[in-house]
Amino acid sequence: MLETNQKKNYIFTNGDLKRLIIPMVIEQFLAILVGLSDSIMVASVGEYAVSGVSLVDNIFILLIYLFGALATGGAVVAGQFLGQSNREKACKATDQLVLLTGISAVIITGGIYLSKDLILQHVFGRIESNVMESAKTYLMIVSASIPFIALYNAGAAIFRSMGNSKVPMFLSLWMNAINVGGNAILIFGFGMGVKGASIATLVSRIAAAVGILLLLLGQEHMLHLSRPFSFRLNKELIKKIAFIGIPNGLENSMFQLGKILVLSMVTGFGTAAIAANAVGNIIATFQIMPGLAASMALVTVCSRCVGAGDYDMARYYTRKILKLIHIMIIVFNFIILLALPGILMLYHLSPEAARLATEISWLHGICAIIIWPEAFSLASTLRAANDVKFCMIWSVFSMWVFRIVFSYILGVYFEMGLFGVWVAMIIDWCVRAIFFICRYRGTKWQLHRI
Repeated sequence: MLETNQKKNYIFTNGDLKRLIIPMVIEQFLAILVGLSDSIMVASVGEYAVSGVSLVDNIFILLIYLFGALATGGAVVAGQFLGQSNREKACKATDQLVLLTGISAVIITGGIYLSKDLILQHVFGRIESNVMESAKTYLMIVSASIPFIALYNAGAAIFRSMGNSKVPMFLSLWMNAINVGGNAILIFGFGMGVKGASIATLVSRIAAAVGILLLLLGQEHMLHLSRPFSFRLNKELIKKIAFIGIPNGLENSMFQLGKILVLSMVTGFGTAAIAANAVGNIIATFQIMPGLAASMALVTVCSRCVGAGDYDMARYYTRKILKLIHIMIIVFNFIILLALPGILMLYHLSPEAARLATEISWLHGICAIIIWPEAFSLASTLRAANDVKFCMIWSVFSMWVFRIVFSYILGVYFEMGLFGVWVAMIIDWCVRAIFFICRYRGTKWQLHRI
């Protein structure tokens, strides 16, 4: 699966890649599995609870993507400094990433609480009263966890920059165990429903953030936080992190905002469509999960190559990891689609919602095998080389012009409903894959190294 090579002194051996990628796949699997178990436990409360939680989760996913992009910016900067053998600056970049993430997360959390009525009443549109009540409860409690999940993601990105993905994996296991255990106790033991799921999420994220920050204080790590920690912003390093993080964050935020707008369209198709879309999104994440993990590895690997100025090596690793992603997605989809009827039974969906979830899961799985790595993972190489503006411009263009417009055309105008919205998503994938493949085959992305 991972080819050997004796022609050159490569930065990452096959063993290094396995040690980097396998824990990332396990971490992603655990995170998504917890999402699956969360939704199943919440489903025991009722279909309205699943719908309410899934609506609010789209807001939180937007923010997680935003802070994930910021973490990627810090990881790329630190990785390129490591590639230049400048460990001192790499550690300073670590300090600045954690500081910038913490400040930004607190400000955004305050904004969420101040605009809660706008989010609930205007973003989601007209929804049933019990769905609205579930959404409100979930929003008010889980919003408090935003700074903690943001700091955890920043710390996890730094450990991955060192080539150490085991630490985030074990912390993810700890966080998810707290989440699942808390759900079981609070939902089934105390009958707290959506409120119980919200509290379990909050506590688990606090534990993960505290854990990873304590580990980053260990001076034995290649990258670590300064002791004592400095709360002064370094404009030079902030600018470098922001150069990558802001365009990447805007891209991810606009992408998720587009999904929220599409979701407001889905709410017009009825509660069955909302529930099917929620379950379909969880299954879809499992279907591309190994690709998500390996894409993070690609950022780690290629940022080192770019820092060393070796773009041939970056292309070599890109080809190798893309092949691996295709293989893993094929294996995962074979298992998931085979088990799909049993998975859907766990949600106690109505016959209409189950039918819709089956249709979109098969569509997504087949297309993920064919085109997803080129549409998403390939961009990781470009971002690792600081070519973030290209990724941002064309990703946002593809999302808003193709996914949103075609969602309306297919879903509403041609009355294809939820299935039409998911077909529009595949059209968006195809367009962005064309942009990224053309860019990668050229050399302009090689002109932005720090």
